[in-house]
Amino acid sequence: MIDKKNIIEIVENEIADSDLFLVDVSVSSGNAISVVVDSFQGVPIITCIELSKAIEEQFDRDVEDFELQVASAGIGQAFQVRKQYHKYINKEVEVLTIEGSKFTGKLITVGENEIELEVEEKEKVEGKKKKQLVVKKYTFTYDQIKSTKDIITF
Repeated sequence: MIDKKNIIEIVENEIADSDLFLVDVSVSSGNAISVVVDSFQGVPIITCIELSKAIEEQFDRDVEDFELQVASAGIGQAFQVRKQYHKYINKEVEVLTIEGSKFTGKLITVGENEIELEVEEKEKVEGKKKKQLVVKKYTFTYDQIKSTKDIITF
C-alpha cells in the first residue's frame, strides 16, 4: 500500500514555491489516492493536472497499481485547514457549532485559537414596532466549531 506520508511529502515539495496549500490527502486500502489543494486565488484545472503528473512520476505502476485524483477544495465543502479560514476573511461563511447552532455572516478575524464572525440579525428594538437589523459579533474557538463553509451569493 502507498504511504500517505509519502504522498504528503511529494505534494508539499511540488507546491512549495507556489501559493497552493495542501487541504487533504487520503489513501484507501486499494491505493485510491485523493489529493485536495487550494490557494488564495483559486486553483485552475491545469494546476491539478500538473500536480497529478508530478505525483505519478514518483511511482512505478509496475510495482504498485494506484488510482490518483487531484482536485481543488470545493465550493460549499467544510473547511479542513486553517489557511482556508484566512482565504475567506471578509467573506460570507456558515459556522455550525458543536451544539448545533448555525451562524451565517462575514468572517472578520481569524486568530490562533478562534474566529470572529459578524452576523446581521433582526431583533425587536425598544421603541420600534418592526424588528430592526442589528449587527452582532460572535467569537468561536476552533473546538466549538463542528464545520465552517463558504457561502456563495449572487
